[in-house]
Amino acid sequence: MEFNVNISLILAHPDPGSFNHAIAAAAAQELARLGHVVLFHDLYAEGFDPVLPAGEIPADSPLPESVRAHGREIARSDGIVIVHPDWWGQPPAILKGWVDRVLRPGVAYEFLEGDGGEGIPRGLLKARAAVVFNTSNTPAEREAAVFGDPLETLWKACILEFCGVARVTRKMFGVIVTSTPENRERWLSEVRMMIAEIFPA
Repeated sequence: MEFNVNISLILAHPDPGSFNHAIAAAAAQELARLGHVVLFHDLYAEGFDPVLPAGEIPADSPLPESVRAHGREIARSDGIVIVHPDWWGQPPAILKGWVDRVLRPGVAYEFLEGDGGEGIPRGLLKARAAVVFNTSNTPAEREAAVFGDPLETLWKACILEFCGVARVTRKMFGVIVTSTPENRERWLSEVRMMIAEIFPA
C-alpha cells in the first residue's frame, strides 16, 4: 500500500512534556523522513474548542473557519495518526469534541438518499489507513480483564471504520508511570517502525 502526500496527525495531551508528545514527534519525524506531508495539530496547544453548539448539528450548518479547516484537511488526508492517553477508557474531552465537530456529515460520512439518519452510513474519508497510539497506566492484563479495552471498539468500529477508513491499527503503550528511559526509547522505535510499515514511502 503506497501513500503519496498528506497524513493528518492529531495529538491530544495537555502536557508538552508528556510521552504522548514524544510519540507524536517520533511519528511526525518518521512521516517526514518517508516524504509525506504532515498535517499536524496539537489540539491543546491550538486551543481547539471541543464544545459542539446546537447550531452546528445540521449537516448544512455554517461553521467557524477553524472547524472548516480541520474538516478540509481530514477529508483530503491519505492517512491518519491519532495520539492520546487513555483517560477513563476514553479520549480526552478535547479530542472527543474534535470528533464531534470535525467528523461531521458531508465531511466524514453521509447517509444514502431516502435515509433519515437511522440507517447505515457511507464513509467519505479518503484515508486508506489510520493508526491510533495510546498511553495508559493500567497493565494490559487488567485492561483486558476488567475494562475490555473500550478504545479498541471506539476508534475502529465507532469512528474510523464508520467514516470509511478500511485499515485501522491501534497500539497501547504502558505502564507509563513506571516506565524507564529504556522502555520509552524502545516504544518510540516501535512507533517509527509502525509508521514506516503502515505509511511506506
